[in-house]
Amino acid sequence: MHTSSATPVSDKLVIYQIFTRLFGNQNTTNRWNGTRDENGVGTFNDINNEALRSIRHFGATHVWFTGILEHATQTDYSAYGIRPDDPAVVKGRAGSPYAVKDYYDVDPDLAVSVPDRMAEFEALVHRTHAHGLKVIIDFIPNHVARQYHSDVKPANVVDLGERDDTSVAFSPQNNFYYLPGETFVPPEGNVSSGTLHEFPAKVTGSGSITAAPDVNDWYETVKLNYGINLHDWSQHFNPIPATWHQMLDILLFWSAKGIDGFRCDMAHLVPVAFWHWAIRQIKRRYPNLIFIAEIYDPSLYRSFIFEGGFDYLYDKVGLYDAVRRLMEGHGSCYELTRVWQQESGDFAQHMLRFLETHDEQRIASRFFANDPWAAIPGMTLTATMHTGPILIYFGQEIGVRAEGSEGFSGDDGRTTIFDYWGLPDWQGWINAHASGDAAYRPGRYDGGELTDDQRTLRSFYQQLNHLVNGSDAIQNGYFYDLQYANDNGQSAGYDAHQLFSYLRFSDRQKLLIVCNFSNHNAYDTTVRIPAAAFDAMRLDASRTYQFTDIFLMNTTVESVGSVGVPLLVQPRSAWVIEIKL
Repeated sequence: MHTSSATPVSDKLVIYQIFTRLFGNQNTTNRWNGTRDENGVGTFNDINNEALRSIRHFGATHVWFTGILEHATQTDYSAYGIRPDDPAVVKGRAGSPYAVKDYYDVDPDLAVSVPDRMAEFEALVHRTHAHGLKVIIDFIPNHVARQYHSDVKPANVVDLGERDDTSVAFSPQNNFYYLPGETFVPPEGNVSSGTLHEFPAKVTGSGSITAAPDVNDWYETVKLNYGINLHDWSQHFNPIPATWHQMLDILLFWSAKGIDGFRCDMAHLVPVAFWHWAIRQIKRRYPNLIFIAEIYDPSLYRSFIFEGGFDYLYDKVGLYDAVRRLMEGHGSCYELTRVWQQESGDFAQHMLRFLETHDEQRIASRFFANDPWAAIPGMTLTATMHTGPILIYFGQEIGVRAEGSEGFSGDDGRTTIFDYWGLPDWQGWINAHASGDAAYRPGRYDGGELTDDQRTLRSFYQQLNHLVNGSDAIQNGYFYDLQYANDNGQSAGYDAHQLFSYLRFSDRQKLLIVCNFSNHNAYDTTVRIPAAAFDAMRLDASRTYQFTDIFLMNTTVESVGSVGVPLLVQPRSAWVIEIKL
């Protein structure tokens, strides 16, 4: 099996992920475990017209604003009517954006005027749309902060846990799972302010049925109950559990604000039956709204697409893992064929592909490739292999390294999501300048303080995005794997462990794409295109064609189709070759 049977769908979104708290922060203090006032914080207003114009010019179609919903934090906003959180159940000074404490509010950290925080967010949505970009935010359905409480919910909304029967471990009409008779005990060493008293204890967000979760657990969250009894895994979906109705109301609340899509956190920990029920109702009112599932179980892919109704799923356990191994020097391109054949071949257009997100280590870090330029073949393949969407995490395009510990977040190659911090490399892209207001330095977002190497790297990503946006074959075309026609000595000089070649073709455009993942070896080879592939493209293999690189090389060779395409493929490189008579 060498070609995908999926009918191509024009769905090639380019999603640019912004970690909102960090994106616009110009503060350079970076004190370890520093407070908001010491280390600064980016706001909605920092994502100004210049920032959005640069993102649009970069080639993005959607912006995923990460960390929008109000979450638990060690910063005290009680002066604004927001209940403080006990630090014993907050990870980091800033707190985890995935420990939501009010589904109906936005993070006050992100506002210039805290009382006007929702208006500032709504202005950002309007500004983003005005630049031709669509807006994605997180929906975190599996768990909430331990001290969840909505201060601003609509008057007709029942708060989570408000009507729970806490005397029982499980009821399908409860929002939470309980451990009757037990009191929650935070991990040893976590200092409490004395405001935390959870009795009976609730089951932790990871599903750990214990009143004393480990420090490495999701102790700052509690799991939501969708009608599955965690003690025997029995399902109780009729009548519809209370949590289903409350989550639907939350989705409708944000949809009404003009949101264009939801990235659904740990979606596979919520029953697919809920997604089927909720997504269908949302799309009746908002048919163009998209749902993206963070999911790590390939056995669930098909059901979450065709039953659950998701538009896109993370291709993490699959393409990302296979490409990462290649970039680190210990993988094989045979894995790439296995991924599309065994995991996503007939629904490839539903897979969201990436090399960085807030959860993953930075390519440039010593924990990954230790060199941002290692991304050239991997990112080219990620963006062009199929019609599905791609994602780029802010800072990836200039090689942010994420070195050192910021506080709660250790030295692990990831940009912190728990701490107040400024990213020096990224601040070079912001290129802020003084204004009449000494408290505000608007960013130019033009890279004026980047190094030449950073500018060149960003140019590669921008060129790739524009290739994706402008290519009919990549946007709409079929995929044809050429490994089977070139490996096992069929093409001299072709190393099928390090080289991956494939076709993307539509009626209007035919492309040959060749990626070399080797860090050191160049390959002088002739890439064979079998007669069956020419037949699929409706071309005559006996004719002479011009093979012109339209991406990085700007080189043309002529060859008879049946003979193949002679190429010198340099280390860490990619060819995107248009086939023309």
